[in-house]
Amino acid sequence: MSRLNAVLSPGLRRPIRDLPDELVSQIAAGEVVERPASVVRELLDNALDAGATQVNLRLLAGGVRLILVEDDGGGIPRDELASALRRHATSKIASLADLESVGTMGFRGEALAAIGSVAQLSLLSRTDDQATAFVLDGRSGELRPAARAVGTTVEVRELFFSTPARRKFLKTDATELTHCIEAVRRHALARPDVGFAIWHEGRLVEQWRPATQEQRLADVLGEELLGQSVNVDYRAGSIRVTGRAGIPDAARARADQQFAYVNGRYVRDKVLSHAARSAYEDVLHGQRQPVYALYLEIDPARVDVNVHPTKIEVRFRDSREIHQAVLHAVENALATPRAGVAAAGPAPALAERDTAQTSGASHVGWMQPSFPLQAEAGNRVSDLSALWASGPVPAHATSARPAPSESLAAGEWPLGRAIAQLQGIYILAENSQGLVIVDMHAAHERIVYERLKAQMDAGAAGGSEGGRLASQPLLIPATFAATPQEVAAAEGCAATLQTLGLEITPFSPKTLAVRAVPTSLADGDSVELARSVLAELAQHDASTVIQRAQNELLGTMACHGAVRANRKLTVDEMNALLRQMEKTERSDQCNHGRPTWRQITVRELDSLFMRGR
Repeated sequence: MSRLNAVLSPGLRRPIRDLPDELVSQIAAGEVVERPASVVRELLDNALDAGATQVNLRLLAGGVRLILVEDDGGGIPRDELASALRRHATSKIASLADLESVGTMGFRGEALAAIGSVAQLSLLSRTDDQATAFVLDGRSGELRPAARAVGTTVEVRELFFSTPARRKFLKTDATELTHCIEAVRRHALARPDVGFAIWHEGRLVEQWRPATQEQRLADVLGEELLGQSVNVDYRAGSIRVTGRAGIPDAARARADQQFAYVNGRYVRDKVLSHAARSAYEDVLHGQRQPVYALYLEIDPARVDVNVHPTKIEVRFRDSREIHQAVLHAVENALATPRAGVAAAGPAPALAERDTAQTSGASHVGWMQPSFPLQAEAGNRVSDLSALWASGPVPAHATSARPAPSESLAAGEWPLGRAIAQLQGIYILAENSQGLVIVDMHAAHERIVYERLKAQMDAGAAGGSEGGRLASQPLLIPATFAATPQEVAAAEGCAATLQTLGLEITPFSPKTLAVRAVPTSLADGDSVELARSVLAELAQHDASTVIQRAQNELLGTMACHGAVRANRKLTVDEMNALLRQMEKTERSDQCNHGRPTWRQITVRELDSLFMRGR
């Protein structure tokens, strides 16, 4: 304790001096090398930068005793092997201009030096113009000939042998192995053209052969991903977003199947994760986590990858532009209703009853729910446009693809032909695959919700009040102690708050007063509402906050406007709902993320009754 006090005492000080090279390397190692998986990540980066088409990883004791990475890349010339182990020595950048537009996985020149300071490292490499390979011992500096094909092998033994205190923080061998495999998985998802193999204790535990991007996703994440995901391909200016986005049904309890890449580099970035999560807001139930693998391509000069020594964090020059690109990419991919995915073909003449149902396919729908749902005289199908007193339904309220009822025969409708109503809750329909069960309230709720959103969007685009939420003044303003960030957000985003139907003004330097709230939320906790909106405004793009608040209110309206349970429907009305589902965006989930329909195949029905056994 006396020694500690002497160091911290303001009366005593040590002279400023350079740290020894070994200590500097170990400080760098503390940032770069956290566990065996960190070493694996860095060595894989180097292998891919060298042009490898096959990378093999061999481990002992989860990577603690041995990490060996061998590749078939271009190799390192003999006279550069020693330089490769020195700090800040690299072939990937040579100037500030290179650093500002990095196109390689590695570039800092720290990894090998950092690893060598906490482990026994050797480097074996051969280039195409060398007659033999050479191996360099990282500790002794000895360089000698060796046998090897063109490429490089990096061998790392006894990780943290020189810093036993850090070795104690490592987990079990099985846990460390899991982290190493995950590090390779992340690289494998980004480079389907490269083969990867992982060996542990002499046993092959994972192998991925070169393949197409789609096949690599299936190999790494499972074949079921392709069947439970949609393709993402979106371009906004010079930004392109591709990949796969899992359907809401494939969501998981944990966020362990979310992969985001920037120019081929796996990253953990709040902008990207928030954008992806926002795209799922309307279709995910509760706290479920979406599954996705998204690849962002952007000009390297517009993203800073030199943010953290591990290179897993990035900083965008225009984060709002990136957020909107990813948001729209995933939203557009999820918007197409799976219920409407069918091969459109020439439609033969429909039966008389079907013709009556589809003769007005462009406006088939439901009457205003405040009135009994019954067929009108002269028209056996009720009209959705009656929901909006202001006029006809906006054309962009539904998917741009033609409604199935316009291009398919009755027997080919994806959701089939209605045959019955069960318990006043479910619609039973028959299609070519078997039985379709639809939650009628949940399905109609989504249809009404999407129409209301389109109406508000149209009003906002036209400059009318349709783009603003009505507000209600509070008789007694609600005051609360505010943080400096909340005060700044309230003052700087006053116009945005008014658009949301909120009026929040300073009451004192450290207090805010809520003077008006959205009419639909007048009975709620105004202070809690104000705090949540201000927090969103302070952290994220204002337009995203507005959209989310509007959607929440419209969702509440749609829930009350949708057909209720125990309402008896005619067959025509049930069929009208099915046709609307087939062409309404996101109709596979209700506003709360629950599924609106389920398919039971004839084979599944046969198994229930043991047919064919």
